[in-house]
Amino acid sequence: MIRMKYLMAAIAALPLLMGSCKSNKQAVSDADLVSQVPVGPTFIADSAYSYCEAQCAFGPRTMNSKAHDDCGEWIIQKFQQFGCEVTSQKADLNGYDGTILHSTNIIASHKPELSERVLLCAHWDSRPWADNDPDSSNWHKPVMAADDGASGIAVMLEIARLLQQADTLKVGVDFICFDAEDWGVPQWDSSNDRGDSWALGAQHWSNNKHKENYQARYGILLDMVGGQGAHFYQEGTSKQYAQRIVSKVWAAAKVVGFGSYFPDQPGAFITDDHTPVNEHAHIPCIDIIPYYPDCQQSNFGPVWHTVNDNMEHIDRNTLQAVGQTILQVLFSEK
Repeated sequence: MIRMKYLMAAIAALPLLMGSCKSNKQAVSDADLVSQVPVGPTFIADSAYSYCEAQCAFGPRTMNSKAHDDCGEWIIQKFQQFGCEVTSQKADLNGYDGTILHSTNIIASHKPELSERVLLCAHWDSRPWADNDPDSSNWHKPVMAADDGASGIAVMLEIARLLQQADTLKVGVDFICFDAEDWGVPQWDSSNDRGDSWALGAQHWSNNKHKENYQARYGILLDMVGGQGAHFYQEGTSKQYAQRIVSKVWAAAKVVGFGSYFPDQPGAFITDDHTPVNEHAHIPCIDIIPYYPDCQQSNFGPVWHTVNDNMEHIDRNTLQAVGQTILQVLFSEK
């Protein structure tokens, strides 16, 4: 996940993005985007934490592994338990190194009968190489991926559980668990980087949607939404393709009291699952992803793509901030 060179692009783009943000604030008020009072159910962070923990209990969910396949079945069963109609989109995809990746995109639909829909997505596979670990002896070890994968799925599962209990939502919701996101070229083999080795499951779905002529009002990608000290700056590709959705989500965060987690500042340009959703599926999709501008280890946080991305570094407060914000967005839809 995430090609590092895009971080540098954010520096050059700051004046443009700041100007765009300013003009958008002038043109669109928060009241036009979301309800100005909290709406919808209360997100239960302890529940989301337990779903994150349950995924990690399978071990690293690397492609073509038993842990991966067993966790996929568990995810399917949980969405079905919460009343969703589930579709498994299986495909054999080519990894950058020629490995055939037996992938499964999991699509869970709440209120599938409704034509007006919102897309929520996250990836569920684990990075097979801890190639950003400060200890080079760990570079070929798999990542547990508590934050970088499991946290996004956990937030979506808790939202699905809550939607089953609510009857006031005006739109259908499709939860897509993208597979084969994190088989991107490792840093120790960058000579093989063709530029398209990330987000393979999202690329496949965006060109082969699970339903013919599928469309959604917009999409929101949840990537690394449970980390300690996380702040979600406004990612550059999201602003480029879906500025109004960025404004909608950041406005919702303020309404529910989590505005401090969502600063009104531009972050990096990132290659992630939302890139093909925007460019190939033509659904405006944003990426809620943390940005740590002062972290020496990585601008994606100190445990990104290391063996330390485990449950010890998952923060219930971060899960709460993101989950409650998404519920505010959904229940503001008319």
